[in-house]
Amino acid sequence: MAKKGRTTKGGISGPQRAAGLAVHAFTALGAVLGFLALLAAIEGAFAEMFGWLAAALVVDAVDGTLARRANVTRTAPEFSGDTLDLVVDYVTYVLVPAYAMHRAGLLPEQVSLAATALILVTAALYFADVRMKTADWYFRGFPGVWNLFAFLAFVYQPEPWLLTALVAVFATLTFAPFTVVHPMRVQRLKMPSLAMLVVSGALCVAALWWNLEPPLAVKIGLGATALYFLTIGLLPRR
Repeated sequence: MAKKGRTTKGGISGPQRAAGLAVHAFTALGAVLGFLALLAAIEGAFAEMFGWLAAALVVDAVDGTLARRANVTRTAPEFSGDTLDLVVDYVTYVLVPAYAMHRAGLLPEQVSLAATALILVTAALYFADVRMKTADWYFRGFPGVWNLFAFLAFVYQPEPWLLTALVAVFATLTFAPFTVVHPMRVQRLKMPSLAMLVVSGALCVAALWWNLEPPLAVKIGLGATALYFLTIGLLPRR
């Protein structure tokens, strides 16, 4: 029998309750990392900014597993982990990288604000779309990973008007009828996807090591891994 005072309403113990709340706090830590990334972007320290965003990605990659282990829907049900995750993701996946491209002058001055607004609006609508994911955990349309788009933009440094065209294309793809793999949740081809995720992470670290000016081999590798994740979801599913 549990000791008096050790069990809360609903049969949840104090440690279980604390674990559920701690997981939510860990997810919310991503907002702090996003703020640190924003401060770096304001200072024009874009490699540092992507370093903070990478840390936020690590939090985002593991908090779901921790939430399921802590059973947060039962131990801390007054907080929606899904909503919290979307709030943090919007800051780190969308707001900060969109600002960075604007701040760095990667987009033409004449349309930079409009292109940034297009990113912010389409991503906000996407994150609010209840059809965002399929039953087997694929994303529907371009999943608003503007942090990765911006990272490649800083690495490749395309002509500003070409980058603007790409922003328009990917903003449109947000609502396109195709699927993009979630490498951590989709079971089909999971091992190749995880392997590509590791390779992509190593290449991103290398690009940061070279202050976003990596050698050609790293650029080619980044392009290949990005193409894999963008297209692997197009394969027929049984």
